[in-house]
Amino acid sequence: MPAPYLYDNHGRRINYLRLAVTDRCNLRCFYCMPEQGIRYLPREALLTYEEMARLLRILAGMGIDKVRITGGEPFVRRDMMDFLREISRLEKLKRINITTNGTLTAPLVPELKKLGIHSVNLSLDSLDPRRFFNITRRDVFHQVWETFETLLAHGIDTKINAVVMEGKNTEDIVPMAELTRHYPVSVRFIEEMPFNGEGSHYPVLTWNYRRVLSHLQEHYPGMEKIPDPPHSTSTNYRIPGYQGTVGIIAAYSRTFCGTCNRIRLTPKGMLKTCLYDDGVFNVRDILRAGATDEQIRDTFLQALGNRARDGWEAEKMRTFGVPVQESMATIGG
Repeated sequence: MPAPYLYDNHGRRINYLRLAVTDRCNLRCFYCMPEQGIRYLPREALLTYEEMARLLRILAGMGIDKVRITGGEPFVRRDMMDFLREISRLEKLKRINITTNGTLTAPLVPELKKLGIHSVNLSLDSLDPRRFFNITRRDVFHQVWETFETLLAHGIDTKINAVVMEGKNTEDIVPMAELTRHYPVSVRFIEEMPFNGEGSHYPVLTWNYRRVLSHLQEHYPGMEKIPDPPHSTSTNYRIPGYQGTVGIIAAYSRTFCGTCNRIRLTPKGMLKTCLYDDGVFNVRDILRAGATDEQIRDTFLQALGNRARDGWEAEKMRTFGVPVQESMATIGG
């Protein structure tokens, strides 16, 4: 008898897993963690590659056909390419995507292409090396740009993720959009969220999705709305005559929750059915307690049967009302 597909209690089918393989990162981005970094998990607290591969086999049998590998920075974890080689052989996984900061990625791109990696989201918050350094606290802009060029040279679908931060990079919005003139890429502007290890940087988010859109429309009055893919987190636009597209992700305003088809596993194996919840259960613990595949499937089904309707409800349901302040690196970007 085939395993049941994953549906939540709001009738939404879940077919997309964001899998964070590490909480470690070689950058210290302003919107992700404090300058001094965070306290990293000990190695034994992380899901092993074997545990992650087993979970992917189980979940692929329940209809998960897309996985995004995230971190931290995925490629700081040793033997990451071995893991990608293994999961690329899972027949029921139709799409394997990666989110990376690009600092270590360029030499790996040829093999990523061979493995059939479908797309790469490249975190790039400024095209100005000085501002890039101020945001990331590391002088590695040229390594990231090399990754960008190498991804395009190998024909890998590339999306640029740029978090919009007041006083940090708003002057980069138009230059980033200009990338789509010459390159067939999607540049997505993301509202800043309070997942930085400290809490919200501002009493009010002034650079929300509406302001970003208005700013772009002022500079590109002919910018056209284009259809959004199913379950898209971004609203998407094209500037006439440009090769690529521009998107805006209302990550804090949470306007896209109604069509959410994704779940997350943190580096320590915590299932999050919403980015804004504080974790539903730790799958690592039940794996190491000897759970069968059937028991694991049942646990996921039960968790999805009690899912918050949207990110606002999930945030209200956090344990003891503790506000969002964990680092994105501990969740999976």
